[in-house]
Amino acid sequence: MKGSIMTSSPTFDIAKIRKDFPILSQIQDGKRLVYLDSGASSQRPTSVLDAMDHLYTHSYANVHRGVYQVAERATNAYEDARSKVAKFIGAPSANEIIFTKNATEAINLVAHSWGRANLQSGDAVVLTIMEHHANIVPWQMLAAEIGFEIRWVAIDEDGMLDTSNLDVLLDGAKMFAFTAMSNVLGTLTDTKALCAAAQKAGAVTLIDACQSVPHMPTDVVDMGADFIVFSGHKMLGPSGIGVLWGRAELLDAMPPFLGGGGMILNVTKDGFTPDGVPGKFEAGTPPIAEAVGLGAAVDYLNELGMEAVREHEVSLTAYALRTLTETVGETLTIYGPSEPAARGGVLSLELADVHAHDISQVLDEHAVCVRPGHHCAKPLMRHLGVNATARASLYIYNDTDDIDALAEALVQARDFFSI
Repeated sequence: MKGSIMTSSPTFDIAKIRKDFPILSQIQDGKRLVYLDSGASSQRPTSVLDAMDHLYTHSYANVHRGVYQVAERATNAYEDARSKVAKFIGAPSANEIIFTKNATEAINLVAHSWGRANLQSGDAVVLTIMEHHANIVPWQMLAAEIGFEIRWVAIDEDGMLDTSNLDVLLDGAKMFAFTAMSNVLGTLTDTKALCAAAQKAGAVTLIDACQSVPHMPTDVVDMGADFIVFSGHKMLGPSGIGVLWGRAELLDAMPPFLGGGGMILNVTKDGFTPDGVPGKFEAGTPPIAEAVGLGAAVDYLNELGMEAVREHEVSLTAYALRTLTETVGETLTIYGPSEPAARGGVLSLELADVHAHDISQVLDEHAVCVRPGHHCAKPLMRHLGVNATARASLYIYNDTDDIDALAEALVQARDFFSI
């Protein structure tokens, strides 16, 4: 069984990739570090670290302000990163890319800017039961203020969206906000079909693409989306930077989210005139080095090829589903779709009645890093009837050896708790 599925190719060499990530070379308690928490935050290759260090060392200054050469280099680097991100997701214009501090801020931006301008009492916003709290709480906060209804799309027994009554749920709705990939179940949603259904109903769409953009090709135009959000730290980039993409006509019509320097054309004692997009939504000093790091992460992923990244993940997920089930046995539950091609490399695990935190502690003794908890998705966890799971999430630097190490550590946990 072990190693029976090859997860590398001449163009996707896992051993070579791992060498690009300094943190993965460390030894913990005499064991090789097995990092399986990229769903929470990925690791960063040397090229990303170097790009940020180079900016700080040679070209750091505030952007869009100075006319001296160092400031112009910083501005060019910042805007070059915006262009790279736009091309990476197929955005028609780099001006449609808004840099935020994370995807949570990006969703809040849409909820408070677009939402306050377009939602009123009696309207409806549609969410799915799989959403991260970041795509629930901002809408709940706004609903408490304005008084609109929140409707929920359910899931079936295999963890797939139940769209049998989607037309009913979308009837009269103004916004449909949904995840492209569940951070708990790994479920991939049919973003193109969901956007088409929303458009037919006259609803605007917002896609939480935090788990999908790092792992598969993304084309926002092909999706038919209105807004998408994602975070740099889940796609080999630094923390502290997120992305909002929106259709130009929507962004142009939205009022600013934050006020201050950098987002205005003029200010008088009587009021202000905002800048155009994207400046209108980037008040204050932006995450300059973080944007440069994100641009370097995009370069790294482009070099690998996102089709290859996805192919690797499907293969490794298939190996994981089979290996974990056969090795650990019936005491192990793996939540989410049974078909690897229908999911991403997110594996939420339950080992009999053992608490997820206890499982994770035992796994840590074997240098296997997984995430215990509710994964900021409490409505989904309640639907599943569990308080927490131990989540193993895969990425480009993981291979079958990592899965074997996870399986062996789970067996040790099973035996330790006598289940």
